[in-house]
Amino acid sequence: QVQLVESGGGLVQAGDSLRLACAASGRTFSSYDMGWFRQGPGKEREFVAAISTSGGFKLTANSVKGRFTISRDNAKNTLYLQMNSLKFEDTAVYYCAADHGGIYQVKAGKVVSWGRGTQVTVSS
Repeated sequence: QVQLVESGGGLVQAGDSLRLACAASGRTFSSYDMGWFRQGPGKEREFVAAISTSGGFKLTANSVKGRFTISRDNAKNTLYLQMNSLKFEDTAVYYCAADHGGIYQVKAGKVVSWGRGTQVTVSS
């Protein structure tokens, strides 16, 4: 299975931007559909965005649509999440996830690999 390591989190002010990265080990990154999830304080983990193996198909949660963009660079074995116009309610630990079953399976959280997460804190 692919191993995933997130980076790029931090403390920012409302309205700022951040780009998260998820580095994948191994040579098979391009064969995985990928996704981002988040878990805020006292909340359950929720879906943020998913992307197909080639990057041609994407899903984005309504709560972040128009502000967050998922992308991937298969040559660099890296998944990204560009987050703009951050809000206080975006504060959460952000996780990347991988699976072979398609972006809807990723969206459902039925994945074979999870990263350990990176903290994003947005001050109001």
